[in-house]
Amino acid sequence: MLLPEELLPRVDIASDIAWPALAAFVICVILCKLMIPVLHRLKFGQFIREEGPESHKAKAGTPTMGGIMIFASFVAVGIYLSTKYSEVIPVLIVAGGFGLVGFADDIIKIGFKRSEGLTPLQKMAGQFIVTACLAVYLHFDRDDATVIRIPFADTTVDLGWFYYVLIFVMVIGTVNGSNFTDGLDGLATSVTSVIAVFFTVAGALYGFVGISAISAVMLGALLGFLVFNCHPAKVFMGDTGSLMLGGYTAAAAIVLRQPFIIIIVAFIYLIEVVSVIIQVLVFKATHGQRRFFRMAPIHHHFELGGWEETKVVTMFTLVTTVLMMVGFIAL
Repeated sequence: MLLPEELLPRVDIASDIAWPALAAFVICVILCKLMIPVLHRLKFGQFIREEGPESHKAKAGTPTMGGIMIFASFVAVGIYLSTKYSEVIPVLIVAGGFGLVGFADDIIKIGFKRSEGLTPLQKMAGQFIVTACLAVYLHFDRDDATVIRIPFADTTVDLGWFYYVLIFVMVIGTVNGSNFTDGLDGLATSVTSVIAVFFTVAGALYGFVGISAISAVMLGALLGFLVFNCHPAKVFMGDTGSLMLGGYTAAAAIVLRQPFIIIIVAFIYLIEVVSVIIQVLVFKATHGQRRFFRMAPIHHHFELGGWEETKVVTMFTLVTTVLMMVGFIAL
């Protein structure tokens, strides 16, 4: 049951949203200005796969691991907010945890020149551990941890033990979706910025001021990074950033008790990961004779269909913006 409006915590626009967002933006811009030349000197350049679109080969050598700037600005401001709002803590744990998993993957790929990075088993183990930390935190932090809200219905449901299964499916699926989305200049950054706007407003509507505040921080950090990540990108976020964005999105929705809202507002994440699954299944079923898409993830399908990279980013961001409005209706 929703709390009456007079009992909901009030959001102070200046101190809870504007200042945290501005602080994260400024910190991220400064860090990017300082760190991009360092990444250049360390030769932490992006590896471009041979089977990728021809136009992407010009990006070889562009510094990657820029997600550490998003990570640093997000965590720095987030730690301060966690002293005011307890619901910031699980979001920091999950976003930060996945950021560290991505950082380990990036370091192995870029620093040690191993193109595969972490093994699939190592990456899955890391994702499982971070997700388990979220499940354990919520279990002990909330007496009614397994109660969620249902989109498009003013009702709640107690899922019991299935709630914890749902957490693992939602978190790991979202994180891998955000990872696949990071394939064009500014794509994951722009799409997740819109998602962060959604959770900033949604947190305020439901009285989760901490979710509103930490989402404003994510928005500020992403906008600061987008200054350098828009086409033509001067830096890529790498797995450090892309896994962190998925962790933030999943954690924000789950702490807000709206896990299914991810399917709506993060639909781009979903379609990216589903496109890869479909491509692999069709490829294996036809013994390598056919592909369902021109190339997967699906943003490459549109590129090879003649869309400019900037058009793909714009359209995917517009779709997310429209779905954000649908998300508000669902609330």
